[in-house]
Amino acid sequence: MPTQLGKKINQLRKENKWTLEKLAELTGSSKSYIWELENKSPPRPSAEKIDKIAKALGVTAEFLLDTSNRSPNEKVLDAAFFRDYQGLEPTTKEKIRELVKVWGNKE
Repeated sequence: MPTQLGKKINQLRKENKWTLEKLAELTGSSKSYIWELENKSPPRPSAEKIDKIAKALGVTAEFLLDTSNRSPNEKVLDAAFFRDYQGLEPTTKEKIRELVKVWGNKE
């Protein structure tokens, strides 16, 4: 029986229209490992694996491990976006900040 973690991974993977192979490739895992996370109980993934899976799926590790949430809310998506933003080059960050300023100006 799948765990809440497995259900979330499966749901998000399918929302992205990814195969098991694709998520495995993006996270440096094997197809069978992703399948086990989605279908076995209880999975025992490392914190590093959970973080890689969360990053690939565009959510936080906390969201994947939280048993009370079924779908990522705005707070989770914002946290995942900010995590990705932090890893960008300074010039790319500046471009994004400028876009936000333009979009945020209401006339």
